Amino acid sequence: MSTTSVNSGLEFRELHEISHLIRSGRLSAREATTAMLDRIADLDPALGSYVTVMGETALAEAADRDDRLARGDWLGPLHGVPLAIKDLAYTHDAPTGAGTTIHADFQPDCDATVVARLRAAGAIILGKLRLTEGAFTGHHPDLPTPVNPWDSETWTGVSSSGSGVATAAGLCFGSLGSDTGGSIRLPSSANGVTGLKPTWGRVSRHGIFGLAPSLDHIGPMTRSARDAALILETIAGHDPHDPTSALAPVPRYSRHLRLERTPVVGFDRELAAEHFDDATNAMLESTIETITGLGWRVLDVRTPGLPEAAQEWTALCGVETAGVHAATYPARQSDYGPDLSGLIEIGQGLTAVDYHRLLESRRAFTGRMRSLMADIDLLLLPGIGVASPTIDQMSSLATGPELFAAVTVPTAPIDSCGLPSITLPAGFTDRGTPVAAQFVAGDFDEQLLLAAGHTLQQVTDFHREHPDLVAH
Repeated sequence: MSTTSVNSGLEFRELHEISHLIRSGRLSAREATTAMLDRIADLDPALGSYVTVMGETALAEAADRDDRLARGDWLGPLHGVPLAIKDLAYTHDAPTGAGTTIHADFQPDCDATVVARLRAAGAIILGKLRLTEGAFTGHHPDLPTPVNPWDSETWTGVSSSGSGVATAAGLCFGSLGSDTGGSIRLPSSANGVTGLKPTWGRVSRHGIFGLAPSLDHIGPMTRSARDAALILETIAGHDPHDPTSALAPVPRYSRHLRLERTPVVGFDRELAAEHFDDATNAMLESTIETITGLGWRVLDVRTPGLPEAAQEWTALCGVETAGVHAATYPARQSDYGPDLSGLIEIGQGLTAVDYHRLLESRRAFTGRMRSLMADIDLLLLPGIGVASPTIDQMSSLATGPELFAAVTVPTAPIDSCGLPSITLPAGFTDRGTPVAAQFVAGDFDEQLLLAAGHTLQQVTDFHREHPDLVAH
């Protein structure tokens, strides 16, 4: 777990450190971008995290950022910092395939709002990151699967797998992911990075290829909570192109990373004992020991039906996914992989009455979760309920109810109710692969999540550990 220096030695610096180096003139945007592009060329043929490397445009953006800075035109903390984007966010200068073969050559005529906001803030877009087909659970059988940089036999974590791999491997200084049932938090956990799922509506979905629009969330995947704050404050906020985006003003999250109060943390021991494996529960107990040492208060709570909400999530997602793909499914069914095709079939098989019952159950669950969060500040869950699963283990996800529950119970219900959460590196398995803790907060309380995460990362070093990688 020691850091291996490749190329420039900058690869595992945190985003805010790179920002400081660029603004101070000790590092140019071109140098930072070239270092990343060289590293991608060295390592990504084996890791497979990028679908498209946008080297030419990235270098042009870097030259522009350096010229602006020389004129005193600093655009903010992301100025000149190389980032990467999950390939379901539209980019006007590169295709957006969304992990499919059907849309592999789709060239949008505009940037997604989140991409436009990153560029306006001075960020450099290195390229588009690989994801599962349509952002569901499985990669299309005709497309590559990203490789976990810690261990090639370890799962990379569903949809935002490319984002998790690239961020962990030092192939960007941060990335964007999306989360519909856990796809920011699961890859962040599997690859040992920090992932933030904002409140639903906090970040615009304009120009995002959807999986299930009422469940989809866009958020940052970074080396630290501080870095996540810098990206979130850039991409969040109301967007007239997305009428579902929240009107609430966006705090300057990165300026308020000191906790204003001592958090009260809820933990459901019965849920943990029933659904999470021993290594995961040991990590949770270690996290509790750390936070109580900080003076945080931990209360035993009963969560309101997370396993049931996780079971219902698939059908809810399936209905919306069927709508998203109505123009190409079943018309081009043979071009779909089995996982996404199966989800659409589930959605198409439900009646209006079935869907009405699911919506009523979802509304009731959301209300119960909000009631729980009114009594506590944070809810502690694992990032994944089974510690760092292997690829072989995950091959039985669809047919193994206990494994399915361990993976989905800590994540999918939090998308159903739309609450924000953060996933933080919190230890390692005996194999040396990462495990993670997750904290959930009340609606639009990302500031508390980021401050809590930052506070934890001042007293732990898990987020500073990196995989050993050798350039070719």
